[in-house]
Formats: sequence, C-alpha cells, structure tokens
Amino acid sequence: MEKILDLIADEVKKAFVSCGYDEKYAGVTLSNRPDLCEYQCNGALAAAKEYKKAPFVIADEVAQKLSQNSMFAMAESVKPGFLNLKIQKSFLADYIEQMCQDTGRYGCERTKQPKTVIVDYGGPNVAKPLHVGHLRPAIIGESIKRIGKFMGHNMIGDVHLGDWGLQMGLIITELKERKPDLVYFDETFEGEYPKEAPFTIAELEEIYPAASSRSKGDESYKEAAMQATFELQQGRKGYQALLSHILNVSVSDLKRNYENLNVSFELWKGESDAQPYIPEMVQKMKDDGYAYVSDGALVVDVKEETDTKEVPPCIILKSDGASLYNTTDLATIVWRMQDYQPDEMIYVTDKRQELYFMQVFRCARKTGLVKPVTQLKHIGFGTMNGKDGKPFKTRDGGVMRLEYLVDEINKEMLRKINENQKTREGVVISEEEAKETSKTVALAAIKYGDLSNQAGKDYIFDIDRFTSFEGNTGPYILYTIVRIKSILNKYKTVGRNEDGAVIEAPHSDLEKELMLTLSRFNAVMENAYEETAPHKICAYIYELANAFNSFYHATKILTEEKEQVQKSYIRMLGLTKAILETCIDVLGFQAPERM
Repeated sequence: MEKILDLIADEVKKAFVSCGYDEKYAGVTLSNRPDLCEYQCNGALAAAKEYKKAPFVIADEVAQKLSQNSMFAMAESVKPGFLNLKIQKSFLADYIEQMCQDTGRYGCERTKQPKTVIVDYGGPNVAKPLHVGHLRPAIIGESIKRIGKFMGHNMIGDVHLGDWGLQMGLIITELKERKPDLVYFDETFEGEYPKEAPFTIAELEEIYPAASSRSKGDESYKEAAMQATFELQQGRKGYQALLSHILNVSVSDLKRNYENLNVSFELWKGESDAQPYIPEMVQKMKDDGYAYVSDGALVVDVKEETDTKEVPPCIILKSDGASLYNTTDLATIVWRMQDYQPDEMIYVTDKRQELYFMQVFRCARKTGLVKPVTQLKHIGFGTMNGKDGKPFKTRDGGVMRLEYLVDEINKEMLRKINENQKTREGVVISEEEAKETSKTVALAAIKYGDLSNQAGKDYIFDIDRFTSFEGNTGPYILYTIVRIKSILNKYKTVGRNEDGAVIEAPHSDLEKELMLTLSRFNAVMENAYEETAPHKICAYIYELANAFNSFYHATKILTEEKEQVQKSYIRMLGLTKAILETCIDVLGFQAPERM
C-alpha cells in the first residue's frame, strides 16, 4: 500500500500545479500542532519568493482548490501562508480497512530491491562470560536485523567472536601449568585427540582471568603465553585441538545466554576464520602500492583532502609481522565479499570506535576489498550507565555478568506480577505461569528500555523505571497488548464473531486519532530501516498504545449496542494488536497471554 502521507501529498501537488505553482513546494508533513490540524504544508512560504506573491495568497488559492477534494474534511489557509489539513473520516476508514485486509503486512510493502546485508554485532571473547557491555550490541544488532528481514532484505547476523590472539595463548599456558600431562602438550603425539574438552565452562571462565592477571606481573609467563599464541597461529596440532575445545565449550554457553535475550546469529564466525585470508590480502596491498613500511609497521594511508582533523594511517601489520584487529577486520571483509557478496555491512559497536571503523572502511575501499557500491556502516552506541551517571557496575564496583543482570530483572518482574495478583480480583495465575510471564515481561523491560533510546546516546539503566507498568516502558506496551487480547477473547466468549465486519468511519475524535496513528505503520517501518533506528519503532508503539488506551477508556466496546459499530471496533482492535505485536517482534520480544 502507498503511504497515507504520500497519497495526501499527491493531491496537494495536483492542487499546487492546478494553481500554477511548482509541485516541489507541495511537501506535506504531520502537523506539529495536532490541536489545529492533522497534516500541514508550508510550501507557500517558500514559493512566495519565486512567484513574487504574498505567501497567504498562494496558500488561499491552494486551500480553495483542496476544499473541493473529497479526501479532505478541512483545507485551511492560515497567515502568513500555512496550509492546515484534515482528512475525511470515510477516506481514513477505507485506508484502515485496506490495512486490515493486508494480513501480515498491514500496508507495509516488502522492498522491490532486496539487498544482502551482514550485521556484525555481539563481538564476545571466547572463554569469558558475557557482561553488561555486551547488552547493547546484541539488542540493537538483533533489532536492526529483524527490521531488515521484515522489509524483505536478506539479513545475515554474524557474532564475530574474539577467538584469536594472546588470550588463547594465555589459556593454553595456564592449562599447561595446571594439567601438564594432557596429550595436547605432547608434540610427539600422533593419534586422535579426545572429543571431550578437558575443562568445563566454569573452569574456562576462571582460567582466563587468572592467566591474564599473572601475565601482568610475570614476564616469563607472558613470554610463554606469547610463544603459545605464535605456535597456535603457526598450526601446532595440539594447540589447534585445544582451540576447538575452547570454541565448542564457549560457543555452547554463549548461545544459551544469547537465547535468553532472544538474540540469534546466522553465522558464528570468529577472528580465527579470517586468518587464512590475511597473507594474500597483505601481499595484494603491497603489490598494488597501497601498503608501505612506516616505523617498522606496514600501513595504508587513509586520510582524505576534505579531512579537518588528522586521520592516522591504518596499520596492517605490526613491526614484528603480527596482525592486529585492523588486519582481522579487513580480512573478514575479504571472506564476506567472497562468500556472500553483501550489498551492505553494518557494524554495531561502541561509538568510541568511530575513528577505528573510519580507518578500516577507508582502507577497504581504497585497496579494493569492496565494490564501489558496497555500503559500510558503523552504528556506534552510547554507554549504559547506572543511576549515578557512570558506566553500569555491580554493587562492589565490578563489571556485572549479563546473566546476573537478567536474573535480577526477572526477580523484580516476578515480584511486581505477584503484587499485582494480590490487588486484583478474579485473576489468579499459577506460580509456574507467573515465572514464565515474568521472564517475558522482564525481557521486554530490558530491550525496550535500551532500544527506546537513540543508539548513539548514553542512557541510564534504571530497573525501577524500566519494570514499571506505567509510562514509556516495555511492560506498559505489553500490558496494552494483553488488554486488547482480553477484550477480543471476551468478545468471542459470548459467541460473537467478526463476520461481515468492516471498518466504519470513526465515531469520535479519539477513534480517529487511533486510526491516524495506525495509518502511519508502513511509513514508520520504512523509516526505521532506512535510518537503522529501532528507537523510532519504540516511539511509534508508545504513541499507538497511548492512542488505543485513550480510545478504550472513552468507548464502550463490549457493551456497544449497534452490532456493526461493535464489529468495526473489534476489527480495529485486531489490527492494533497485530501491529503492536509485529513491532515488538522486530524489537526482539513478545507479549504474554495475560499479566
């Protein structure tokens, strides 16, 4: 379906042209004064200079023309030259009915030019538990991926594991000290290595911080770890087998934690997967004259004439020939282009890495790793802070494990649900259902609390506010959906159905306001994808929930005596529920049956 704003703009363009003015002045927007009108056009102000007329004269002429158009209930010229518009109730009802009939899409068309897009989000290090710092990339990246899929694009999520470098050498070295008799350390061993890992995830999570801490004060230990890293990267079989165990144990645990967040990845690739592509990539950069030695390191200049600040070269190899994150990320681009030919790659990381990604992207373009038309985008997110305005920490000042944070919010949500049960009559849910519901609502609280903020901004992670059933929160959105479900279930319980139902012209201003909000669904989804901005969907569903609740409190729905009017209400409620559920699905959470 064509967006309602476009339909209105088309008629306004015709009116401008009919009056002798260029259609470029006929831009229509949502009104910034909803108390006066629903849509507005300020083009007469800009046209006045070209046509040497007072803007109100132009606005008067166009308003006169539009007043004869059946789409508009009001077309009013307001000095000095504004056009205030309201659309006919019947036109709006017809539009909403078409949305109802477009099951699953509700007026939002799939793209006619689907792209392959790789979203790089997550970035956890193996052998280390997820902490709160991993929350934002996971939540934002998953939502961007889901929005793209809904719009019809081929979206591929890649976790991009940190599974290379010194941390692997540290683990191997510490393991060798603790269990020196393991067959992996016997260079003469020729048989098959055990299929069972010689450690659990709990042991692995303890081994790495212990090794890291010791390496900072023990130079010989650090040298041993660096040697182990070198031997691993050179292909030592025993160490390669240990790496496989580390990955298997870590990835299993990571998948469990990500599943608890309703986050998934199509690709579980890591830095190690990029290693085979590095030698050829580096050689080509040398051969093509892009890479040169500076202070012992191999670098590529990425500064441009338009830069107003100094942009350092992109370092490809250190002076000792070792690779860096830059090297791995560039080699990752190489294999992604070879295997998937993506039209776009989106990286979701901390906004403090903006310069780093500028260097990597420029280097990839300059050296021909990507096609000229391939888009490379960095979505930099802000910091998740505590109530004190500082980065979120545990009570003792440490970095909180992500699963502990989720568990804490689950418990708070369960407490609130149980409290609500005590104050409500006739609604009793079992302890098991309460626990499952609390998990569902807690996830909504976490994700909506994060996504409702513009990604690039810092925000305060306030458990009390995020878990509230009132205000701009996930639980409030879910409570609205559950309320609609309850009304629809009661309607069916009394033996009624929607046979012959059709959306009627709104019977009140509040009903019209709800319809107007519903009509913007397709525009919101398109815009959220184009701007990779999940927060715009959050803003929309909060507005939609408010519009519905205002309509609900002022309207007798289940006691409406006129059957067709009631059927129209129920049909509109069904659409409202469907759109809210579609929106929270692309945000990465669901609604329970009751709360």
